[in-house]
Amino acid sequence: MNLHEYQGKELLKSYGVEIQQGIVASTVEEAVQAFQQLQEQTGTKFAVVKAQIHAGGRGKGGGVKLAKNLDELKTHAGNILGMMLKTPQTPGGMEGPGKLVSKVLIAEDVYAPDFDACKEYYVSILMDREKKCNVIIYSTEGGMEIEKVAEETPHLVHKEYIDPTLGLQAFQARKIAFNLGLSGKAFKEMVRFIASLYKAFLGADASLFEINPCLKTGDDRILAVDSKVTLDDNSLFRHPDLAEMRDTSEEDPTEVEAKSYGLNYVNLDGNVGCMVNGAGLAMATMDIIKLSGGEPANFLDVGGTADAKRVEQAFRIILRDPSVKAILINIFGGIVRCDRVAQGVVDAYNNIGDIHVPIIVRLQGTNADLAKQIIDESGLAVRSAILLQEAAELVKEVLA
Repeated sequence: MNLHEYQGKELLKSYGVEIQQGIVASTVEEAVQAFQQLQEQTGTKFAVVKAQIHAGGRGKGGGVKLAKNLDELKTHAGNILGMMLKTPQTPGGMEGPGKLVSKVLIAEDVYAPDFDACKEYYVSILMDREKKCNVIIYSTEGGMEIEKVAEETPHLVHKEYIDPTLGLQAFQARKIAFNLGLSGKAFKEMVRFIASLYKAFLGADASLFEINPCLKTGDDRILAVDSKVTLDDNSLFRHPDLAEMRDTSEEDPTEVEAKSYGLNYVNLDGNVGCMVNGAGLAMATMDIIKLSGGEPANFLDVGGTADAKRVEQAFRIILRDPSVKAILINIFGGIVRCDRVAQGVVDAYNNIGDIHVPIIVRLQGTNADLAKQIIDESGLAVRSAILLQEAAELVKEVLA
């Protein structure tokens, strides 16, 4: 689950991470009030107006503006609120439709009064699955795309691996500050920043923290000017307060609907809809589709306790995608009963109406014989297969 910048910063602040102060606003009037409140609290003369969407590169699309007075603040807030912001990370990139901006963060100017004395760094924490431990990735080249830095100047990207049994050690935080070229007060502040950041990462059960830029101010404070926070969905039951921060308007509406039905669904760009039970079988099914000349249109796992109703809902979601030219249902009945899936297919046909998309069904395992009987006696134009390779050949045939 992704958080907005303002939400991520509040989370970091609760763990003692120093942040760029800001107040979120949904209207121009609220933005004005936020600016005035910030001036009273921090003494800032300028304000930064930052669009709040789940995508990076907001400045490239005009979603981050500096306001030097109240008139500029009103103009920038008015222009950004309600705009369809396009960034390299929004769907379709700069050529796509963009994302609607419904909130802006009015943030203090932390680069004043000595801009030249400020220095931007990059800091992130995530899981390195190959090494089976968390890793802190950091660089002196903050404020830039880390992928570009890694490609062009890989020696400027450092990694510090954290032993899961020992946790972050003090010498590791000092090593990070040293490699960033810091000294004196800034060195101590960075050590404290890294320790608090890692504590927040563990405490929130996060899967990604990205602070870009992490700023050294003119008076040697270290603070998070931006924050990208992704939480582990599987841990949200332990954090009901964080779960309430979910902004479903920023997520794919089809994926949100699927989740409400207990379906694991991810929309893709292909032409063959998939319905399976189990993540491993889903990956194998998508591979088979690919090898057969097709492209998977989705990842859809109906789960081990799927019943006819859930299968019907899965059917409706797949058919909503206009790019789907065929549907492959591949169920191995271990926990789930094949006859329930078959009944769901029949119910979907009867309830949805005229379906012009070819459907290939492979049902193996518990009650597979009964499932085949249900489909055969339904009179529906469904093609069945026993082996996965047979199903793949049928997909190839209907796409030809």
